[in-house]
Amino acid sequence: MPFDVSPSARLLFQGDSITAAGRDPADGLSLGHGYVAAVARHFAASGATPNILNRGVSGHRTADLRARWERDAVELKPDVLSVMVGINDTWRRYDAHDPTSTADFARDYRELLLPFQGTGTQLVLIEPFLIPVRREQWAWREDLDPRIHVVRRLAAEFDAALLAADGLLNQAAREAGDPALISDDGVHLTARGHEVLAAAWTGLARIG
Repeated sequence: MPFDVSPSARLLFQGDSITAAGRDPADGLSLGHGYVAAVARHFAASGATPNILNRGVSGHRTADLRARWERDAVELKPDVLSVMVGINDTWRRYDAHDPTSTADFARDYRELLLPFQGTGTQLVLIEPFLIPVRREQWAWREDLDPRIHVVRRLAAEFDAALLAADGLLNQAAREAGDPALISDDGVHLTARGHEVLAAAWTGLARIG
């Protein structure tokens, strides 16, 4: 679903390390070196200069976003809010034996969106994704896939634009001939992977 972005809009990107991508948390204008910075470059190339903010935090799960949401999202009053979260909710089950149920994930994610309902803020929900590069990562799908469906249902409920990143990035990995060219660990994107995601994001946005 395409969405409109005015040239002076405030765009807020929220999520975990994939969004943070090395941003400097002490610098409120730091965009990192990932897809958020690439989105900014795409806009600049078209002559548009929206105000872009990155508030991704490495390691965060949906509950962590909820804990900092008032300060890092609601108070910023974005015109466009882009959210990508969920892979750490899955990952911690397998690397730390600390699972997050799908029901808790859905509850916390919905709580993120509720403050923006009826405010005029355009919501963009990016699916969490996994690009298996190790055989054991295929087992993660049983945990991640239900979360992807939660995001799809919330996009419909809140009339949000949906970026189907899981299929997009797995297809890019197939076309590249090696998943490690898109993600070297199955979760974090390479520069090429970030460009694929940024191109898809800006492809949904209509400047005007």
